[in-house]
Amino acid sequence: MPLNRTLSMSSLPGLEDWDDEFDLENTVLFEVAWEVANKVGGIYTVLQTKAKVTGDEWGDNYYLVGPYTEQGVRTQVELLEPPTPALKRTLDSMNSKGCKFLAQSEEKPHVVAHFHEWLAGIGLCLCRARRLPVATIFTTHATLLGRYLCAGAVDFYNNLENFNVDKEAGERQIYHRYCMERAAAHCAHVFTTVSQITAIEAQHLLKRKPDIVTPNGLNVKKFSAMHEFQNLHAQSKARIQEFVRGHFYGHLDFNLDKTLYFFIAGRYEFSNKGADVFLEALARLNYLLRVNGSEQTVVAFFIMPARTNNFNVETLKGQAVRKQLWDTANTVKEKFGRKLYESLLVGSLPDMNKMLDKEDFTMMKRAIFATQRQSFPPVCTHNMLDDSSDPILTTIRRIGLFNSSADRVKVIFHPEFLSSTSPLLPVDYEEFVRGCHLGVFPSYYEPWGYTPAECTVMGIPSVSTNLSGFGCFMEEHIADPSAYGIYILDRRFRGLDDSCSQLTSFLYSFCQQSRRQRIIQRNRTERLSDLLDWKYLGRYYMSARHMALAKAFPEQFTYEPHEADATQGYRYPRPASVPPSPSLSRHSSPHQSEDEEEPRDGPPDEDGERYDEDEEAAKDRRNIRAPEWPRRASCTSSTGGSKRGSVDTAPSSSVSTPSEPLSPSSSLGEERN
Repeated sequence: MPLNRTLSMSSLPGLEDWDDEFDLENTVLFEVAWEVANKVGGIYTVLQTKAKVTGDEWGDNYYLVGPYTEQGVRTQVELLEPPTPALKRTLDSMNSKGCKFLAQSEEKPHVVAHFHEWLAGIGLCLCRARRLPVATIFTTHATLLGRYLCAGAVDFYNNLENFNVDKEAGERQIYHRYCMERAAAHCAHVFTTVSQITAIEAQHLLKRKPDIVTPNGLNVKKFSAMHEFQNLHAQSKARIQEFVRGHFYGHLDFNLDKTLYFFIAGRYEFSNKGADVFLEALARLNYLLRVNGSEQTVVAFFIMPARTNNFNVETLKGQAVRKQLWDTANTVKEKFGRKLYESLLVGSLPDMNKMLDKEDFTMMKRAIFATQRQSFPPVCTHNMLDDSSDPILTTIRRIGLFNSSADRVKVIFHPEFLSSTSPLLPVDYEEFVRGCHLGVFPSYYEPWGYTPAECTVMGIPSVSTNLSGFGCFMEEHIADPSAYGIYILDRRFRGLDDSCSQLTSFLYSFCQQSRRQRIIQRNRTERLSDLLDWKYLGRYYMSARHMALAKAFPEQFTYEPHEADATQGYRYPRPASVPPSPSLSRHSSPHQSEDEEEPRDGPPDEDGERYDEDEEAAKDRRNIRAPEWPRRASCTSSTGGSKRGSVDTAPSSSVSTPSEPLSPSSSLGEERN
C-alpha cells in the first residue's frame, strides 16, 4: 500500500493553477519514440513516468507508438482490442498495407504527433514531406553530435559556435544520423529540448533555437513516503551492509556504523558522466581522511554496465563465506539457547563453562579460518573482458585505491545494472539508492540527469554539475542548493583540476557531518520532490502541444504566450535554519524531536536541542515565493569560467576547497583541450 506524504512535506503555496482550459475534443495525441515499452536509456523513464499525467489530460485520445519487441510486450504491454472503430480500421490497414494510412476516421481529428530523438524523427520528416495535417513536435534529449564530441575529449562548450558540424559528423561516421536529427528539428512545428544547457547546444549544432524547454519529471508518488522514507533508508542500508560484510571478509577492519556509501550510476561514458573526476576526488578524499585521522570510511560504488563474462569468483566466495559465518553463528546460538532453556527449566543458573563444548569451538575456529585472506578485496565484482584497457580499472591502478586496510576510501566497480535476483547484490536500483548516503554525478555532458533527480525524490543528497540540465534547474529554483543536499559542482567556469578540488571539498565536508545533520539534510532533500513532479513539469509539455496546434491549425487554435513577470519567481529560499555544516555552531541547526516517531540514523546530540521536521518545513514554506512559469501559454480554441566549458550565463556561487594539502601523487594529469 503506497504511503502518502504529509502536507508540510509536499505542498507548495502560491503555485498557481492554469485557469485556461484547452478544448481537446476531436484532438488526438500520438507520442512516438524508440523507447516506448523498450528500456534503453532515460527516454524510457520520461515516457513511463509522464504517461499518467498525459493520460489524465487526453484520456482515450492518447497513444504511444514504439517498436515491437517480444520482451517488452511480455513484461510491459497489456494487449487490448482497439477502443474505437477508427483505430481498429487503421491498425488493420497498417497490418495489410504497412504504415500508409492514418486517415480512417469519419470526422477528421486534429492530430498532434510528438517525436522523441532522431530514431523517431524520420516519421516527422515524412509527415511534413507528404503535407499531412498533423501538428508535429520534436524533442531532442541530447544531440547526437554533442555526445560524440564530448566523448572525444574536446573543449565542447567553449567552441560550440566554432564547430564545422558537417565535418565533425562526417569524421565520426554519423553524418546520416546527424542529418536526420537536424531535419527533424527544422521540420517540426515546435522544437523542444530538456534543459537550457541543451537548448544552447542545439541552437549551435542543429541550427535551430528551441521554442520551449520541457524539463524531465518523475512520478513522485512512486517514491513518496511520509517520515517512512527514513525507515526505508535504514532498511536498504542494512542490505548494502550485508554485501559489504561479505565483500570485505578478512579485511573488515573498519566500523560499519561509521561507513558512508557513495555511488555513481548510468551509461558507461567515462568522461561524459564524470567518472574520471569522481575517481580523482576519491583519491584526494582518501588522503585527507588518512592524514586527519578520520574514523569515517567511505565505500564508493560504480554502477556502470560494461563487457563481462561472469561474476568474479573471489567476490562470490566472499558472499558464501559471509553466509557460512551466519549459519555457524545461528547453529551455535540455537545450541546455546537450548542449554540455557533447559537450565532455567530446572530452576538453576547455567554454568557458562558448559554452555559451549569442544565441537562448538571447533566449528567457530573453522569459520574464522575460512575468513583468512591473503589478497585485498577485489575492486571489480565481475571478470572484465578488457581488464587491461578499462578506463575505470586503469585509473584505479594509477591512483592506488586497492581496498587496502590503510585506505579510508574503498572502491567497488559493479559493471552491470542492479537486480533483485542477482546472487551477488540482490537489490534493485531504487532500493540501492535509498540505502546510500550520497549520489555523485559530476557529469561534463548531461542534458538532464535522471540519476540525481531520483536521488532527490528519495531523499538522498547528490552531487550534480552546472553543465547538467538537472543542476542548472536546481540552481534556478533553489536559493542555497547545498543546504537542501544538492551540491552543484562548477564544471563550467573552472578547470578540470579545480573542479576536482571542489568535489573533494564537497565529499570531505559531507564526511564531517554528524548523523543528526545527515537526517536533517535528507528531510530537506526529500522536500524538493515537488519541483520534479510531472504534476507541475507536465505543463511545459502542455504548452508545447498547444503551440504546435496553433501553428498547424491557425484557423482553429490560437496561442497567446504570457510575458514572464520579473517580480515573481518559483525559488526555494534558504532554509529557516542554518544549513547543516560542521563548520557552523551545533546550535545553529535543529535537532530531531525526542518525542517524534520518525526513526533516527543515530542517537540525539547531548545538548538536548529539539528538532521538529514539520515545524521546519512550515517555516520554509512560508518563505517560498510565488512561482514563475516563463514559458506558460494561454491557448484558446474556436472549437474549445572553465577552459573546458563556459557558456553565456551567470556563474554559480563558488565553494571553498579544503585547506589541507592534497596528495601530490593524485594529480589528475593534463587538462583536456
